[in-house]
Amino acid sequence: FVAEGSALDLEYKRELKGTDEPTRTDLKRESTELQKLGEDLLNLRTELFKKLELPDKLADGVAEAKRITNFEGKRRQMQFIGKQMRLLSEQTIDAVRAAIAEQHMPSAQETLVLHQAEQWRDRLIADDDAVGQWLNLNPETDSQQLRSLVRQARKDAKPEKPGEALRHGRAYRDIFQLVREALQAHLEASLAPGQTNEDDGEED
Repeated sequence: FVAEGSALDLEYKRELKGTDEPTRTDLKRESTELQKLGEDLLNLRTELFKKLELPDKLADGVAEAKRITNFEGKRRQMQFIGKQMRLLSEQTIDAVRAAIAEQHMPSAQETLVLHQAEQWRDRLIADDDAVGQWLNLNPETDSQQLRSLVRQARKDAKPEKPGEALRHGRAYRDIFQLVREALQAHLEASLAPGQTNEDDGEED
């Protein structure tokens, strides 16, 4: 037995009619997805958000939602964003999905930074000369902090008993974080507008 007017009943009727009209279930699923996409917009990187060129009402609504800390106020604002999302064209919604997917995928540069950070971390812990090389290339680094972390990481890595595997403590992770942030800063500086070598060469 299928209740009259239920989602399943409407689904059966749609199939019998051979129509493509969305059922209540379809509409509910679509509404839920759009609400989730609207929530994801709050965490979208600025450059990706700007590229979407969303309607002012939606863009302003997202900016306002970021400022609201009250739970109930935030809930109402997210409902407003959900309504604005339902007014978007399918093309714009696809663009939002693509932007969110792009944010979750590391760029080639970010992947390179991670690999370089891993290599530098291992070199710093294994070789005293590497510490001096890093400091020469990155004079802004706190040398005392770095040397202290390296000493602690080496100490942590020593097995307590013969035959035990190497251990990695907090210092090991902190070195990676320190190196990664420095490499990321260099990358962003090199990609900043007006910072290319070509631009420098043109100015005489």
